[in-house]
Amino acid sequence: MKDHIRCGVALGLASALAVIAIPGIAFGACEDVSAAAPAGVTITEATRTVANDEVPIDHCLVRGVMDERTGSDGRDYALRFELRLPDEWQGRFLHQFNGGNDGKVVPAIGANTGIAGDKPALARGFAVVSSDAGHDGEAFPEYGLAGGNAFGHDFEARRDYGYDAVATLHPVALKLVESYYRRPADYVYGAGNSNGGRHAMVAAVRLPDAFDGLLAGYPGFNLPKSALQGPMEIRAFLSVEDKLADAFSREELDIVSDAITAACDGLDGLEDGVIFAAHACQSTFEPGTMTCADGQNTACLSAEKVAVLEKIHAGPINSAGEQLYNSWYWDAGINSKNWRLWKLESPIPPWGRMPIRAIMGAGSVAQIFTTPPTKVGGTPDELLAFLYDFDLDTQADMIYATTEEFPESAMELMTPPGADNPTLGGLEKAGVKMIVFHGVSDPIFSAKDTADWYERVISNNPNADGFLRYYEVPGMPHGQGGNAPDEFDMLGALIAWVEDGKAPSAITAQFRSDNPEIDQQNAGAERPLCPYPQHALFSGGEFACN
Repeated sequence: MKDHIRCGVALGLASALAVIAIPGIAFGACEDVSAAAPAGVTITEATRTVANDEVPIDHCLVRGVMDERTGSDGRDYALRFELRLPDEWQGRFLHQFNGGNDGKVVPAIGANTGIAGDKPALARGFAVVSSDAGHDGEAFPEYGLAGGNAFGHDFEARRDYGYDAVATLHPVALKLVESYYRRPADYVYGAGNSNGGRHAMVAAVRLPDAFDGLLAGYPGFNLPKSALQGPMEIRAFLSVEDKLADAFSREELDIVSDAITAACDGLDGLEDGVIFAAHACQSTFEPGTMTCADGQNTACLSAEKVAVLEKIHAGPINSAGEQLYNSWYWDAGINSKNWRLWKLESPIPPWGRMPIRAIMGAGSVAQIFTTPPTKVGGTPDELLAFLYDFDLDTQADMIYATTEEFPESAMELMTPPGADNPTLGGLEKAGVKMIVFHGVSDPIFSAKDTADWYERVISNNPNADGFLRYYEVPGMPHGQGGNAPDEFDMLGALIAWVEDGKAPSAITAQFRSDNPEIDQQNAGAERPLCPYPQHALFSGGEFACN
């Protein structure tokens, strides 16, 4: 293991802890962890925790707080974290990057898409840390449904959310691990999905010496850019119906999925309702084939609705014809519950059936992704109106704007530096391995955007294949769901690459039998996920990467 950079808070260790002897392991007493906390770090809890249904391993649970301050908005801020230290430690550490707007300390277990469901990192003997990224998402109740984004009115909270919380917490967590086990971690990993995947991609550029391996799942690495899809999309949907939930019925999205499947399912050699040849499908599928012919009123869509689908798949474009984010893949997973939840309709009562895009997305655009931030009303109707009225011609540049109070733009804070022309040279020099994966049917972050980023890295750095892999998951939306092979162990592949030098090729993925959205013919079936740009091809009775 290389020497890891200890950046951020000064790290003075207290006196050595008493050591308990356990076969193969030596570690300090859990209740004494607070003695090892560096200056400015307060341990609020250190508890012996016995294995249970949620966490199948005995461990020491540590909770703490650091960087306590009063923000420019007069609010109290702090970086809260949770560290779990397993008795059967295998010498590994995982920084668990969380998703959404952060604002909550998610249990530090290391269980998510890309890490096999029955093998979370903690159960594999990892020490795991998790944080709220420097703000409390429930600290702004008077903002209503916009409260989870209201931290964006404070610049330092934005910066913590963008990149600084990871940089600040990481060395502290490593020192606590070292003091508890009386030796440093052998291998240091970082992993996250969605916004957590963005954290991983940012860390790959800003902190390349701090990790041995990074895992980024369906990352929103162009986060403010991706949010510009929202205003265009909301207007497009409301151009055909008065309510978002009615813009496309479940049956209509089934028609779209069936049409894409009919055109593209056979391109990978096996008709199973899943399209592995996603790129070939983009030139094969013709959206116009879904349009109702004269006298036809079943298994088809109106020309107006087909045009709306073409518009949202093209991505946000201003009146000058400039692409503001990226386009999206046509894929059979468009009829998943997850796709609908993000774009059209949610079952969450206080949201008035509004989708995540219209609630969390609107508040984020107003208060985190644009400068200066806009205080927005916290009712469903107010949030929807803000997004509907957001003008891509006059307001889109606010994601790049700065002010005296906000000296770094949202794009500078939340996007990996150099994302438009990446080389990952720092990662290469440090010997770090990185795996990125993305569901082709992701409704909130374009998998095409991730693929384009990967192609830029490969084009710019001829050695990138030695440390970087990208995988696309057909049919998978934003996380598990849809008729997709969505259970796989990317973390295991990353460990083998980092620790044993086994570069990953095809990674086995399974259709979960308990997933109600899969075609029953696929229940329990396995498929290979191939390193991009290859895809699984069925020939001669078996799948191979092509």
